[in-house]
Amino acid sequence: MATPLEPPAPAAGPLVLFAMGGMPCALPREAVRALLPLPRLDSPPGLPELLAGFLNLGGTAVPVVELALLLGGEPGAPHPYRHLILLDRPEGKGKLALLVDRVADVVPEGLPIRPVEAERSLGGVIAGEVEGPGGSRHLLDPARLLLAQEAAILEELSGQAQRRLARWGTGDAA
Repeated sequence: MATPLEPPAPAAGPLVLFAMGGMPCALPREAVRALLPLPRLDSPPGLPELLAGFLNLGGTAVPVVELALLLGGEPGAPHPYRHLILLDRPEGKGKLALLVDRVADVVPEGLPIRPVEAERSLGGVIAGEVEGPGGSRHLLDPARLLLAQEAAILEELSGQAQRRLARWGTGDAA
């Protein structure tokens, strides 16, 4: 008697592979707008710990979040070769930059993916596990990175940073 064949494992689309807090992770390439070297950030006093500061991107204040801290981990050791992963925020609310230890690669589609139940992952952020160069990586869902309250706080702080840029003549008033 023939045994039924198991369905093939789902495959991920193109991915950006990176490390944060020493943890190997990935994001869907379609969610990533740019990969940037770590520039000098504007970090006014009183920012929440997980907000590394603001990037002045062509006159727009882009919040930079320390991804490891956001997910409850420890950031990697500071070094000059850290990277920013620039994303579009949901619902057209501007951009968000994630501060990570290092971007490792951008890989084409086809890596096998094992889905993960949202309620069993880091606050529902991990959508699956992908097997690829260097072993297994957490596939993060960019739409689940911020809770509604975190997004609201980030929106307010971003508005303040944008107004500060505008006063210096380097950005549009929000």
